[in-house]
Amino acid sequence: MRILSTFIPIDEVTERMNKAFPDDEFIYYQNIEGALPELHSADVLLTYGEDLTPEHIEMAKKLKWIMVISAGLELMPFQAIKEKGILVTNVRGIHKIPMSEYTLSMMLHVTKKNRKIVEQQKDKSWDRLTNFPVGELYGKTIGILGVGAIGGEIARLAKAFHMKVIGLNRSGNKHEFVDEMVQFNELPFVCKNADYLVSVLPSTNETKYILNDTHFDLMKKEAIFINIGRGDLVKEEVLLRAIQSKKISHAVLDVFEQEPLPSNHPFWSLENVTVTPHISSKSKFYEPRSFEIFEKNLHIFKQSGSDFLNKIDLDRGY
Repeated sequence: MRILSTFIPIDEVTERMNKAFPDDEFIYYQNIEGALPELHSADVLLTYGEDLTPEHIEMAKKLKWIMVISAGLELMPFQAIKEKGILVTNVRGIHKIPMSEYTLSMMLHVTKKNRKIVEQQKDKSWDRLTNFPVGELYGKTIGILGVGAIGGEIARLAKAFHMKVIGLNRSGNKHEFVDEMVQFNELPFVCKNADYLVSVLPSTNETKYILNDTHFDLMKKEAIFINIGRGDLVKEEVLLRAIQSKKISHAVLDVFEQEPLPSNHPFWSLENVTVTPHISSKSKFYEPRSFEIFEKNLHIFKQSGSDFLNKIDLDRGY
């Protein structure tokens, strides 16, 4: 079996794959352009999901399975994939640890005035923040838009800080660490009650620009908005209005409609915005965890099984 990758994993991963599947051929390239000469003969394709086009799928005459080493799938050419009946799986679930830790760290970063503390150290200033009252997470309400694996882990960590958790997802089904779960039609309720509003929503037709001026009008002036899902959750001009008019107290933004964020964008210089370069899922354990899922699925694939982990619905795109 020929397994083609459009990226080069770390040595730990390649060694593990060679040991687990000594009879299969793993071919690694730095990008899709380098992999093109091998595409026609690949049985399995490993990708981060941002490099494939319908033309690539047409070239891959033998391709039976695409393993996406990411959770985001909005750039995948699903129509072409569906027409050829190719299996698609991803690594949904592996992001929950780094992204939940990022979320709590940013909540504490803003609430505990860490930016001010760092500035004071640079200035050698011994000011005990008398003019900057430091808050607490204790007793506050966090609203989580998109309670799946990541949102559920955020909720679990939030409960350790004795926070109230309101969750939103499509089903509205109860969750162990969510005090109140609602469906999409109750988004205004979440916005109105959250001290911290965190979005981990993917980019779909249902979620694109789902937040608008009305929702920010409902939010508390002390609220903190954190987006680690996708940049098209809210139009940037809407978010800018909310921030500049002090409808909310702070925004932590890890995802944007245009990435990299242009150097002249106002988000960079606004005092009540924290910008990070799409790093909430970054972890040195990312690839090893991804390939744990791939390894299990490859065993199933080689045995002509069907019970794959994280099998993607090609009609829904997730």
